[in-house]
Amino acid sequence: MYRKRQRRGFTLLELMIVLVILVALFALVGPRLLGSQEKADLKTAATQIGNLEAALEMFKVDARRFPSTEDGLTVLINTPTDERLARKWAGPYLDDELLPVDPWDNPFHYEYPPSQGKRDFPNIFSAGPDGEPNTSDDVINWRRSTETGDDTEDPESIATAPPEDLQR
Repeated sequence: MYRKRQRRGFTLLELMIVLVILVALFALVGPRLLGSQEKADLKTAATQIGNLEAALEMFKVDARRFPSTEDGLTVLINTPTDERLARKWAGPYLDDELLPVDPWDNPFHYEYPPSQGKRDFPNIFSAGPDGEPNTSDDVINWRRSTETGDDTEDPESIATAPPEDLQR
């Protein structure tokens, strides 16, 4: 009285078919997932610039002016070296002890008075994924003219990434 054993497990052919299906799915979905990370990084940089803008506004309320390019963003976390400015300083204006870096681990660039745009607000920008400032992938807080490529007035302080990068 022998009982027939039931085989358990999968054959090599069945495993290979499943593996081929998984590879095909990843080939279709993988690029979209990687593109989503780039979009998320661009949006994160824009949000960080917005936070820096808010901190600069608080600094301006106390000091009655924006920090100069030479003062930079460090005055948001450290007492300024300028004695007159230090008396008005009521910071730190950021929660962290260090200045934030963009999603690509590069420092944010700051400029006041601004050389780009036509407004009385500091320029703040991230050099973007390529790490090179003044290239098309920079995340900026002024608007670029889509027709001429020139910088135009930004009626609202808004950090923007290159439109072609956000539409992928």
